[in-house]
Amino acid sequence: MRSGAKVAVVGGVFVLVVGGLGYGVYSVVLDGDGTEGTEAASTSSEVRTGPPSRSEIEETAKGFLTAWASGDATTAALLTNNQAAAEPLLTGYSEEAHVTEAVITPGPAVGTKVPYTVKATVSYEGKTKPWSYSSELSVVRGLTTGKALVDWAPTVIHPQLTEGASLKTGESSTAAIEAVDRNGKVLDKETYPSLGPVIDALRKKYGDTTGGSPGIETWVEPDAEDVPNTTLLTLAKGKPGRLQTTLDRDVQAAAERAAKQFPETSVVAVQPSTGAIQAIANNRADGYNAAMTGQLAPGSTMKIVTAAMIIQNGLGSMNEKVECPSTVSWEGVPFHNLKDFSIADATLRDAFARSCNTTFIKPVKSLGDRAGTALGQEARDYFGLGQDNWKTGLQSFDGSIPESSGAETAASYIGQGKLLMSPLNMASVTATAKHGAFKQPYIVPRELDARQFATARPLPGNVAQQLREMMRYTATSSSGTGRAAMATVGGDKGAKTGSAEVDGQGTSNSWFTGFSNDLAAAAVVQSGGHGGDAAGPVVAAVLRAGP
Repeated sequence: MRSGAKVAVVGGVFVLVVGGLGYGVYSVVLDGDGTEGTEAASTSSEVRTGPPSRSEIEETAKGFLTAWASGDATTAALLTNNQAAAEPLLTGYSEEAHVTEAVITPGPAVGTKVPYTVKATVSYEGKTKPWSYSSELSVVRGLTTGKALVDWAPTVIHPQLTEGASLKTGESSTAAIEAVDRNGKVLDKETYPSLGPVIDALRKKYGDTTGGSPGIETWVEPDAEDVPNTTLLTLAKGKPGRLQTTLDRDVQAAAERAAKQFPETSVVAVQPSTGAIQAIANNRADGYNAAMTGQLAPGSTMKIVTAAMIIQNGLGSMNEKVECPSTVSWEGVPFHNLKDFSIADATLRDAFARSCNTTFIKPVKSLGDRAGTALGQEARDYFGLGQDNWKTGLQSFDGSIPESSGAETAASYIGQGKLLMSPLNMASVTATAKHGAFKQPYIVPRELDARQFATARPLPGNVAQQLREMMRYTATSSSGTGRAAMATVGGDKGAKTGSAEVDGQGTSNSWFTGFSNDLAAAAVVQSGGHGGDAAGPVVAAVLRAGP
């Protein structure tokens, strides 16, 4: 694609602006195999196969952008591999998003991808505002025709447009909000980008109760009722209503910075004494709020709950001797420690600190028929997990600890198998251990909508004390797997590392959870490896920002 080429919509009429290098004019270029590629090549009756050539990529992208720019949605859609899905969005760009002027500037093709920038003007009922963004398209070969076609995806129109969603411009459906932290300090999407989806969701749920008024906006409207609109452009501001949250601006800022250290990272911080959520941050390519709603095996961070179950069922205690062989078998399936290490004369505290898998599997056998249900019961009764009744103020996942059988039972006790958690769940587990009782996490006060919080039984005092001591030992002892990550964290501190293997994923997910004084945090870094290496520094950075 030649630089300097532009396609424009001017004065409400789509026209083609020919750049200085002759965009829109055919030229002869060499295909990858050294032959000449021309327009005539596409008229051959032979169905072509293989990847599209360089000339095909250029000509297809040019044809699509030209048709889009001229307002011919039908022709543009025919140049994609999904006309039925493409045409409504292409038509809606002017009719529903009210784009009245736009200049599309393509960049050089990179393989089969052609990036481009859009500088547009959106106009609605006398309100006008410029709008700029970048996107890209890919060119593929049609499966039946053999023609080079644009590989259709909603992101061709805008990078935040998802499947089934549409672009709209008009009066917003809910009033704008001004979200503030627990100290009354404003939280905005520009300063705290991870809060974009959070603020959108809070606006959808509470915007009409805060006394604000709607504005004129351009937004992505999803096809699911429980998913909030994503505001892309504000043409005229409404009067924002003030919404109090439990977030802490300093902790949130630390979480934002920490999450940027690694791709596909999510982290949550919770106040153990109250359950107040003080930070939510995600660094993900898909924009998904995995910190609150992710569903992943938590690996050895789940040993906090397993340890509580072991102690309460009389299977061991912090200072009692336990077995930590390199391998243990469960119904013929072997389970190993990392690099097959073993510990001689270990206590439960030693095994917890070094994350000995076999210690947390071997004693469970004595539970017999209860082995498949005991962990779930412990998680529900004392940690508030797995009952689908948390009312945080946002959509969230409450964890899943299903009844298990066979080798999956052993796997669940070390945080794998069918067991699923989010960073919010594991931050809450740590908060429960630190405080001694479950406090349901929440982001807005319950008085705002009189919702009923989930409850659980307090941990027996000696159990909570042992959990805290084992987590402290993990964070401070020379053998503790959390020591390196927590070295810079002060105060009364504790931690637990975890890594979870995922089928088809070359590197395990990195998990880490910890506390410092009255703040608990948990993070996951997908494909991050060992818990202390990736997720550990993320959690430590968040805890350092706490009281």
